[in-house]
Amino acid sequence: MKKLYPAFLLLMTTFACTRREQSHTTVPVAEHLQASSKQMNNETAIFGNGCFWCTEAIFQQLEGVSSVQSGYSGGHVENPSYEEVCEKKTGHAEAIKVVYDPSKISFEDLLEVFWQTHDPTTLNRQGNDVGPQYRSVVFYMNEEQKKKAEFYKEKLGKSGAFDNPIVTAIEPYKNFYVAENYHQNYYKLNGSQPYCYFVIRPKMEKFQKVFASKLKKQ
Repeated sequence: MKKLYPAFLLLMTTFACTRREQSHTTVPVAEHLQASSKQMNNETAIFGNGCFWCTEAIFQQLEGVSSVQSGYSGGHVENPSYEEVCEKKTGHAEAIKVVYDPSKISFEDLLEVFWQTHDPTTLNRQGNDVGPQYRSVVFYMNEEQKKKAEFYKEKLGKSGAFDNPIVTAIEPYKNFYVAENYHQNYYKLNGSQPYCYFVIRPKMEKFQKVFASKLKKQ
């Protein structure tokens, strides 16, 4: 990656997520996703950019974001478990559902955070997390989101920010299943655990410096 975007290198995760093995049932929310967000004049964005422990913690910090959920999106298996997704046969990506107020933060702002907090040039991989479930992907909810994502991707590709081509997929939304309870708010609830303390915390601190103007007021 070139010097034009030095923050990118600081924000990329280079460690794998070591999860606890637990058995929980996922909750299908696909059919209610758009309706529930519109009830509060909010909009929804869904991104896959590696381990959802890290990405959830990052997007929760943004002003205008009312909720972030970790889950599975883009696959063909209904109500997948974490173990099934890890087997790489469901087609799902680890993803986050971001519900936000467009009067406070735009979809373009979310795209900026999305592309600057992971490596969009590695196919099916983020650091030591390897597999199609870790692919870089924007699941667009409508044509407007699609056009904005494609425009940003093209602009970023031409900017010379990366030495390698951007492989981020831009796909239509078709489903989202909320992940097991122990994956939700993981960083907030487990901040003292080794992975959170030594991997997510440093990444969060760097993110907060780069995007200070977009963070929620403490």
